[in-house]
Amino acid sequence: MTSSSVPLLLLPGLLNDARLWTAQVEGLSDIAPCVVGDLTGEAHIRALARSVLARAPREFALAGLSMGGYVALEIMRESPGRVRALALLDTQARPDTPEASKNRREQVQRAETDFEGIIDTLFPRLVHPQRARDATLQELFRSMARTLGPTVFARQQSAIMSRIDSRPFLPRIACPTLVLCGREDAVTPVALHEEIASAIPGAQLEVIDECGHLSAIEQPAAVTQALRGWLQRL
Repeated sequence: MTSSSVPLLLLPGLLNDARLWTAQVEGLSDIAPCVVGDLTGEAHIRALARSVLARAPREFALAGLSMGGYVALEIMRESPGRVRALALLDTQARPDTPEASKNRREQVQRAETDFEGIIDTLFPRLVHPQRARDATLQELFRSMARTLGPTVFARQQSAIMSRIDSRPFLPRIACPTLVLCGREDAVTPVALHEEIASAIPGAQLEVIDECGHLSAIEQPAAVTQALRGWLQRL
């Protein structure tokens, strides 16, 4: 099996749909058929992982951003033999902190009556400071979030809070692994990615300059290039 015949399964983050990966699907389709997983239907990370696996090709390369990374790590525990290569983007291996979970519950409660306010609050934290007023990026994020809506938001936040500590499992990952993040990622800073990369044997760490948490849409060309190199390692 060559890199060109290994499907690439892409997992989006919180309030993101397939549009998060548009540039990567277009830019990598010449070497890998791309599929974007659905992370909207379950309220637990394990259930999401099993749902994705039920619909996934027999073997695949796996890339997840943010919440998609949490699901990807669960997939590595559930069915490591099906994953030919792993890419973890703007994510972390640690469980939710009590403070983070408290904030998530408050956001879910607010979203019941002020979902637009939640969207406007989230966006500036998810991108590089210079892109906080980028109308194109902001409208893309708003459109994805509105499509998913507050019910999916609540379900996804519940799933995120359910994730376990993945750090003890990282040394068991044996496939080619890319760990990537934006240098200015305020949600999952570079140090968290250094932690992951140092624990996975042979993992490659790539930090994208002038980039926040939503690297796939903030620096699409750089992310696509990094994923291309990772896929070619197969």
